Amino acid sequence: MLLSLFAFSLSIGRPKHVRVMAGAIEGDDFIGPRAEEHRGLLSIRYPVEHGIVRDWSDMERIWAYLYSKDQLMVNSEEHPVLLTEAPLNPKHNREKMAELLFETFCVPALYISMQAVLSLYSTGRITGVVLDSGDGVTHAVPIYEGYALPHSIERTDLAGRDVTRYLRLLLRKEGTDLHTTAEFEIVRQIKTSEPSETCTCQLLTNRITAKELQGCP
Repeated sequence: MLLSLFAFSLSIGRPKHVRVMAGAIEGDDFIGPRAEEHRGLLSIRYPVEHGIVRDWSDMERIWAYLYSKDQLMVNSEEHPVLLTEAPLNPKHNREKMAELLFETFCVPALYISMQAVLSLYSTGRITGVVLDSGDGVTHAVPIYEGYALPHSIERTDLAGRDVTRYLRLLLRKEGTDLHTTAEFEIVRQIKTSEPSETCTCQLLTNRITAKELQGCP
């Protein structure tokens, strides 16, 4: 059985300016590798904020791209879908996800599960506490016999994107101003890049200098 694995930033880019000459980038929406390639010419938007979908039109475009010839190259009507969600996801958010996948993409079956529960399953356990920190939200989720305990879940809207914003602030204090959405993606890549043998980016006493970042992958 052939398994396909694709990973890309959950963002969508649109041209900053109207196309007026030959040779300019073509297209209205840029997702995945194309958005990365042309990010300097795009305004980047994030349809998911703090674990909740805020822009369903953009979310639909991202799912359509996922099924397209550029990614999975499959017919959505032929494959059931397993979708993960953050703990305490509002009911109307879950209902909208189901509506979109059933009515627009005509999937034959859908199962929505909490990320923390699946993470615990992957370790061979059904009881434990999972600390789930993603791009927009962080949760501490107690799980007993395979079921999350909603009344005991702790949530904070502080996660990876906030760390990226803080790193951008520190860079700005050192004289490197990265203010556009495309430049924000550059800061995110700096944050997630593994240091090479010749370059170590250090965050000491809440300060990081541009010199320390110079030459990092």
